[in-house]
Amino acid sequence: MGVLCSVIKFENLQELRRLCHWGPIIALGVIAICSTMAMIDSILWYWPLHTTGGSVNFIMLINWTVMILYNYFNAMFIGPGYVPFDWKPEKSQDSMYLQYCKVCEAYKAPRSHHCRKCNRCVMKMDHHCPWINNCCGYQNHASFILFLLLAPLGCIHAAFIFVMTMYTQLYNRISFGWSTVKIDMSAARRDPLPVVPFGLSAFAASLFALGLALGTTVAVGMLFFIQAKDRIQYYQTGEVFIFPYDMGSRWKNFKQVFTWSGVPEGDGLEWPIKEGCHQYSLTIEQLKQKADKRVRSVQYRAMEDYSGACCPLNKGIKTFFTTPCTEEPRIELRKGDLILVTRGLKHWMYGDKILNSAAEGARVRGWFPRKCVEKCLYDVETDQEFEGEKKNR
Repeated sequence: MGVLCSVIKFENLQELRRLCHWGPIIALGVIAICSTMAMIDSILWYWPLHTTGGSVNFIMLINWTVMILYNYFNAMFIGPGYVPFDWKPEKSQDSMYLQYCKVCEAYKAPRSHHCRKCNRCVMKMDHHCPWINNCCGYQNHASFILFLLLAPLGCIHAAFIFVMTMYTQLYNRISFGWSTVKIDMSAARRDPLPVVPFGLSAFAASLFALGLALGTTVAVGMLFFIQAKDRIQYYQTGEVFIFPYDMGSRWKNFKQVFTWSGVPEGDGLEWPIKEGCHQYSLTIEQLKQKADKRVRSVQYRAMEDYSGACCPLNKGIKTFFTTPCTEEPRIELRKGDLILVTRGLKHWMYGDKILNSAAEGARVRGWFPRKCVEKCLYDVETDQEFEGEKKNR
């Protein structure tokens, strides 16, 4: 661990607080359990000091662990990189193509987004990952992708060791009521006998670690394939949209993320674009999305109170068990509150609470149970009142 920490440049010791979160605790716990059990089972199954194959197997296992932890901590502590405060484009007229962030008091650079968890505008933001308790973006994208690749590969190796250990130990140690002929194997030939006997507790621990390894392989492997694909998300606005940062080949796109030095190309604020595209093609499209979202939003009125709980017990079983699997906030509602809804699930909705003029500049948005609200049916008079409230936001 000391070797790993020595290669990571901490901005300050406060970054260590990122470890105090359920995501890193679970992730590091899974890594520790799988790695430790794989090393113990390797000693039981394929003694590393007597054969070349056993030595290679053990060295590879240690190598997986070191590389996984190295990229994991890099992704967590190096971070994604943030748009500087007060940033604005060199040409003042280009600001018309960009969104302005009131929190950071700066324009949002191309490919950047404001993260409510980090409370900063993140360069080339992909998403905020709870497993590293940080955003995935410009500076740590390569480390994050490598972690997603190496973790399943290491887990596959560990799962193979667990299966072989349980098979060989059970085959040679359990009597089925008749004479059994023991197979000549390295663990049986070895003298002295293993320090850790393979009893019921060892079998249960190996079986548990096998479940963790297989689960991690599937879950993290799927996330790797999702990350490896170019994901271009935008609304259909009646025009053909060409993603400006697709360089035309996978190799060129690959080099945008991975470099021999480990330092990504560019400064995270300006990016090479496809021929024929505008430097701000994506930000212009995002402004269209924002305008389209306003048009598509629907006004709802709260018909009952909601405390803002993640899994409310008093809103029905279906609401309790279908709570959105996201770290996006929930918003507290009082009867009579107005909400502009922009998206929703079967039992949950997401939107902005309409605030009065006294709260001008503030913004409260998040998830709330669908059963707490109903769609507003208003006449011309109330419609005009609603339009006035929107202007005060």
